[in-house]
Amino acid sequence: TREDTVRDRLLFKPGERYSGRVLDETERLLRNTSFLDDARVRPIDYHDGVVDVEVQTYDIWTLNPGISFGRSGGKNSAGFELEERNLLGYGSEMVLSIKSTVDRDTVKLIYQDPNVGSSWWNLRLFYSNNSDGAGKGIDLQRPFYALDTRDAYGFALNQETRVEPRYDLGEIVDEFEVETRTAKLFRGWSAGLHENWVSRVTGGISVEWDQFASVAGNHPTLTLPEDRKLVYPWISREWIQDEFRKEFNRDQIRKTEDVSLGWNISLRLGYASPDLGADRYAWLLKSAMDKGFKLSRRQTVLMKAELAGRMEHGTGKNIRISELLRYYFRQSPHRLTFLSLGADFDINPDADRQLLLGGDNGLRGYPLRYQGGEGRWLLSLEQRLYTNWYPFRLFNVGAALFADVGSTWGDNPYGSQSLGLLRDLGFGLRLGNSRSALGNVIHLDFAFPLDGDADISKFQFLVQTKRSF
Repeated sequence: TREDTVRDRLLFKPGERYSGRVLDETERLLRNTSFLDDARVRPIDYHDGVVDVEVQTYDIWTLNPGISFGRSGGKNSAGFELEERNLLGYGSEMVLSIKSTVDRDTVKLIYQDPNVGSSWWNLRLFYSNNSDGAGKGIDLQRPFYALDTRDAYGFALNQETRVEPRYDLGEIVDEFEVETRTAKLFRGWSAGLHENWVSRVTGGISVEWDQFASVAGNHPTLTLPEDRKLVYPWISREWIQDEFRKEFNRDQIRKTEDVSLGWNISLRLGYASPDLGADRYAWLLKSAMDKGFKLSRRQTVLMKAELAGRMEHGTGKNIRISELLRYYFRQSPHRLTFLSLGADFDINPDADRQLLLGGDNGLRGYPLRYQGGEGRWLLSLEQRLYTNWYPFRLFNVGAALFADVGSTWGDNPYGSQSLGLLRDLGFGLRLGNSRSALGNVIHLDFAFPLDGDADISKFQFLVQTKRSF
């Protein structure tokens, strides 16, 4: 990494007033890049009214050529990837990906520069050629890159064509084709950070246009979703509390993690109208809330809630309510108990949306996309072990024992009704790639279902790459 690449991401400059808070935020910002493993920003000397600050960064491999393989819910995925996350040392990314998954075969090319010309503008371009369609897009924005940032701007254009399946008991029920076009233009304002709080206002206009078509073949369309075109101006408010903690051996293996314990609340309201080109009148609402609690030296709880949907002629449409609670109990520097409880609930969902539960989203002992319904919940309990084993100086090794319990409820218009409580037990290895810029953890799991249909496999072997333990 070039020295100027790191220098351009510092939130302070020589001659400015010293702030320990700004140094801490700069350290988090550097750690969050895709080309640095860790960072240390600290004062090392004070003389003549001047503070000397030392910035240490730790490079890792950013060129990632290779073959990938994954398995979850009884289905395999494979691919070839050539990724460079720090092109010529400037911090930009170039990705060529060829993948085959249960849904489609994809060839994708992505270019991203998170700091164009040292301006904090972020540019992302992508193009994909798929077995069932294609996609392309551009995203250019100057976001609120720091807590004290006063302005944000940006726009995005995307177009994608694909074939979407609907599932029941892990098998495809039918398929339909969808062409999605989206556009967004926005401008944001903030008064900056005051007494550890940030308040932001953002306004913009968005276009979301989905057109659907029937398909024939092995899984012909049974129910075709209605076309949908939403054009709406919107305004949002966001409140962020500056409260972070450093953790180690938590969701990563032998890596420093920055955990937010402060409030993060957002609310967005928009209005679609045929006068602007929409095909209906609708209010659009999207809100989210995050908060963490340090219950004791060993115990941490993180909670998250989201709500999104539309109101059309006084009726809620495509509303989804989601909650997630995560609990961490630190037993020792190398052992941790983790509990996760999540739930989702749909109200009058659009016909192209399906709420599913299975081996691909947490119920590890069952086929992927196994159960559908109006709602779902999932409880997972893990006993985690973080070792000092570092084979070939490539992987940090961990292990886990786990149990999952979940269920769906409500009507499933595309298949069988809920089978009731679904449970599994399992164990697995975790391989944290310490030499890669991707920060991923490879999961190798054996999971054993305790319920479900008699025809499912007696165990599932899963190979997944995730962002956490």
